Amino acid sequence: MRKTKREPKEAVQNPEAANLQLAFDWLQELVAGYLRVHFRQSDSFRPGPLEFYDDNCWLERFIKTHNPSLEEFILLMLALVPHLRPGFFGRIVAEYLPEGGDFPEFGGVKGANHRGILPTGETAQFILAGDNLGKRLEVQRLLSNEHWFAQKRVLWLESVSEGEPAMSGRLVVDPEIVEMITVGRVSRPRFSLEFPAEYIETRMEWSDLVLHPSTLRQIREIENWITHNDTLLQDWGMKKKIKPGYHALFYGPPGTGKTLTATLLGKHTGKDVFRIDLSRVVSKYIGETEKNLSRLFQKAENKDWILFFDEADALFGKRTDIRDAHDKYANQEVAYLLQRIEGYDGLVILATNQRGNIDDAFVRRFQSMIHFPMPSPEERYGIWSKAFPPQIRIAEDVDWRQVAARFELAGAGIMNVTHYCALEALSDRSLSLDLKRLEAAIRREYVKEGMVV
Repeated sequence: MRKTKREPKEAVQNPEAANLQLAFDWLQELVAGYLRVHFRQSDSFRPGPLEFYDDNCWLERFIKTHNPSLEEFILLMLALVPHLRPGFFGRIVAEYLPEGGDFPEFGGVKGANHRGILPTGETAQFILAGDNLGKRLEVQRLLSNEHWFAQKRVLWLESVSEGEPAMSGRLVVDPEIVEMITVGRVSRPRFSLEFPAEYIETRMEWSDLVLHPSTLRQIREIENWITHNDTLLQDWGMKKKIKPGYHALFYGPPGTGKTLTATLLGKHTGKDVFRIDLSRVVSKYIGETEKNLSRLFQKAENKDWILFFDEADALFGKRTDIRDAHDKYANQEVAYLLQRIEGYDGLVILATNQRGNIDDAFVRRFQSMIHFPMPSPEERYGIWSKAFPPQIRIAEDVDWRQVAARFELAGAGIMNVTHYCALEALSDRSLSLDLKRLEAAIRREYVKEGMVV
């Protein structure tokens, strides 16, 4: 596409907005030009060059990165303009239909809340092709699932009801592109029905986590994959032989560090970690589970996130024999999730309390299966000795090695006891911990976990 630089007469306060203004003015001239041809007010129209101020704006970077054709750039601008100029198309069309009336050739639909015209594939065909059938088919190709617009989740056509023309679907631009242009960055998605996952982080470090040596060794293997995978696939040419993603299963009793380990992997490799709430993903309605998973993986695509599926046996449990339609669709849900996981090029971690809850047929899908056992007395001693803040005075009758040997608790249980004792010490202003208080707190934790005191 043709593009020139415009030198500003004075300093531009907001270069991003100024460049968008130039792009939208150019688009307005283009749409109006084709409308004049349609209404026989002009014999032909040829769009002029697109001008930008000499600045590293998002549109400039998009053009440099993707090198779109003129038609592709026009499609992007058509989809983007309603987000910033709601009355854009309505004002232009009104100039040629001042008394109103139907204009089916132009396409466009009304939204549920938006009061202006939302462009459709038919709008794109009208502007880019007019009545030329060959060009209209070319526009349809640009909006197909095979085009890089759809492949890279830049722009796509909204699905329409069965029987309606596909090109009557609304032009949809990736919401992250809109956010990047309007606020200058893409924020992390919030937990919602459309995105059933939450971002998790921690202030803790690897030194705060006490793991069995075998477990820690296998975690280091995952770190190696995160660090060196790009070199292996790209520089060493293994992309055609090895699938790009990595899948791990964490299994072990509650509170043994599975979630914290996943969070620390993200923290120390610079990757966001999202914990998926499977209770919000799995639906009793046929087909809904797949839709929920599809939205999740589409959002995660090309983000290099770590996806952490907690309580994974909710979906990956023993497959049932097909006795009725419900069993059939339950197995289809599992097959669909496995397909999406295998197609994801980042790290996927599934966590379960019991290794035996996971169907053996799924085992081959994991590069590693890591056991998080209950901590040994020595490991419990390591947790206890670092658990309490220095502001609390530990009485002489508290021997952490004896406590670790007597009471079998997971790391999360030990931290619950620590939390309770610290609050008690603050409440009575003693700022101290003796064996009596500690044992009472441990018995309380045992009762809460349903264990024999």
